[in-house]
Amino acid sequence: MSNLSSFIEKDIKSHIEDGRELPSELSLLELSKHYRVSITPVRRALQALEEQGYLTRLPNRRFEINPGKLGSGRTEQEIDHPKDPSDWADLLLNEVMIASLSRNAVFLREATLAEKYDVGRSIIRHIFSRFSGAGLLEHVPRKGWLVHPLSENDLVAYLTIRESLELLALDLARPRIDPAELEEILENASHAHDFALHQYLISKSDNRYIKEFFRLDVARYYTKLLHFAAPEASVIDEMTAQHEKILTVLLERNWERAKRELADHIRVQRSVLAKLLHRPENDGDGT
Repeated sequence: MSNLSSFIEKDIKSHIEDGRELPSELSLLELSKHYRVSITPVRRALQALEEQGYLTRLPNRRFEINPGKLGSGRTEQEIDHPKDPSDWADLLLNEVMIASLSRNAVFLREATLAEKYDVGRSIIRHIFSRFSGAGLLEHVPRKGWLVHPLSENDLVAYLTIRESLELLALDLARPRIDPAELEEILENASHAHDFALHQYLISKSDNRYIKEFFRLDVARYYTKLLHFAAPEASVIDEMTAQHEKILTVLLERNWERAKRELADHIRVQRSVLAKLLHRPENDGDGT
């Protein structure tokens, strides 16, 4: 059973065992509205509850609660809540990223992804519409959502903008940089892959437009690409060393050198990402 079906099953079961009123009318349609999902995971959950004796199917195919289970005791099962919209966006952005690494244009289909993740197509359509506005894919009637292969020109263009904005962020951040906070980032051995240094400078810039740019789906897409492209320990060690050098120079308040080191660090990432464009077909793309 999927995570979503399991959540619905456990949630309804907890209401029955606790003797609480159900969250909605006991019907496929009303429950799907309440949980904001398609009917499929609701049907699976109700079938599971019927098999466990919590529900009884009536001659008209509707369900009713088994009185013997009502108020039978608090459930001890831990209920894992389903993903919220930001989780779905992150998950679907992974799908777009993997598809963009194909040699050819790829169509992502709502029905296929809805079945894969056991989620309503409306959620996928809403998020893909947002991605479309960011230029990550486009809708083609009766075919699906078209994802174009990763382009080196787009990659270079994005890193150029990113470099300009991060250097500006560093300049603006100077009055608000706290040495103790830099030391804390420096002591974190995993900072090479968690974007902490970059997020710190962007936050300290106190410029909402710079902050907003790095919250955009296209920025998140390229950040995911970088993490996907650099799984090797040697690359992570190299990035860690670059971050440590930038942090050390910042602590020395050598602003001009810090800008040079930051620019060099961002430019090096072009070669890391470019390897994705020249890898053998299907190497590391999840197929």
